[in-house]
Amino acid sequence: MSFSGDFSGKTVVVIGGTSGINRGIAEAFAASGAKLAVASRSQEKVDDTVAALKKVGAAEAIGAAFDVRDSDSVAAGLKHFHEALGDFDVLVSGAAGNFPALAAEMSVNAFKTVIDIDLMGTIHVLKGAYPYLKRPGASIINISAPQSYLPYEGQAHVCAAKAGVDQITRTLSMEWGVEGIRVNSVVPGFIEGTEGAKRLAPTPDAGEALRKDVPLGRWGQPQDVANACLFLSSDMASYISGTVLAVDGALYQRGSGKFGQMMGQMLRSMKKG
Repeated sequence: MSFSGDFSGKTVVVIGGTSGINRGIAEAFAASGAKLAVASRSQEKVDDTVAALKKVGAAEAIGAAFDVRDSDSVAAGLKHFHEALGDFDVLVSGAAGNFPALAAEMSVNAFKTVIDIDLMGTIHVLKGAYPYLKRPGASIINISAPQSYLPYEGQAHVCAAKAGVDQITRTLSMEWGVEGIRVNSVVPGFIEGTEGAKRLAPTPDAGEALRKDVPLGRWGQPQDVANACLFLSSDMASYISGTVLAVDGALYQRGSGKFGQMMGQMLRSMKKG
């Protein structure tokens, strides 16, 4: 069996799919001929993305604006997608929130915000989509982060939230696997052109220093993450479920290392200033 990358006739839903890595994933599925539905909080971004998806080859493309923290809005949006495009062959849950903050300095509300977006948002999306998933054969991909298994200073909220996301992945791979639904997580590395990359490497020199830390010697591209999602959603991956797949050029084999320390040092320095 060869991997064709053809998703013609398939319905793909990408939550958070109007920017960054998630938009790259949506565009890759669109280029493979799929029917796309995307969602984020910004109607303007939704409209722009839908137009772009049609240009790159989507059989159909629709969108909706809603906040993943609101389970009722999520359920309504996903119902709309199902009515328009039919059962979901692929669901990508990628909405996320993050900001650097030391735990002792972070308000309970700030911590809760990230939990509500990353963790509660994930379960809202998965539960809202559950009635509409193709059985058997649906593929769910949660976009995770290295903080799910690597401790980073200044990231206690994200570490807690993303660890929960990956445990949802593992648990639902068993609970929903009996219905022929596969559930996996993808962990992106340093991906060029994203907001995260801009924060980590605001200057060309910083970007070059980070590139040298990646064993494969280059920054990742949105297409690298999209390729992993295409594979995991294809028949070639029909026996892969419950997996947390890092797409990082082997960077995270080195742990959080200086990156986790760097964030803590930056935050403590700001506090002193």
